[in-house]
Amino acid sequence: QLQLVESGGGLVQPGGSLRLSCAASGFRLYYYAIGWFRQAPGKEREGVSCISSRDGSTNYADSVKGRFTISRDNAKNTVYLQMNSLKPEDTAVYYCTTITTLEFSLCVPPRGKDDWGQGTQVTVSS
Repeated sequence: QLQLVESGGGLVQPGGSLRLSCAASGFRLYYYAIGWFRQAPGKEREGVSCISSRDGSTNYADSVKGRFTISRDNAKNTVYLQMNSLKPEDTAVYYCTTITTLEFSLCVPPRGKDDWGQGTQVTVSS
């Protein structure tokens, strides 16, 4: 069964850090571009950061540039999202998924996708 599982979320104070993991099972992540997306209550899902399949090039939303870092460990079949200097507005459920080259270039979620995983909750609050 092809599956991506997100983990690593939690409650953190403003200014804190978290590292999210996106672990693949049933297929090799190496061949796919991967995106991290988030959805806050009452808002649409938005792109956070994306990483390409081959050369590891990356894209970031303006709101997270300089604070978040996406990376991949092909040996562990996992993509990470290191989140530093967290702000209350980063509070959301975070999801990862495979994306196409076009979706990577814009770091946008796949259109019409309705089979998102459970995600991982990130709450930034004092």
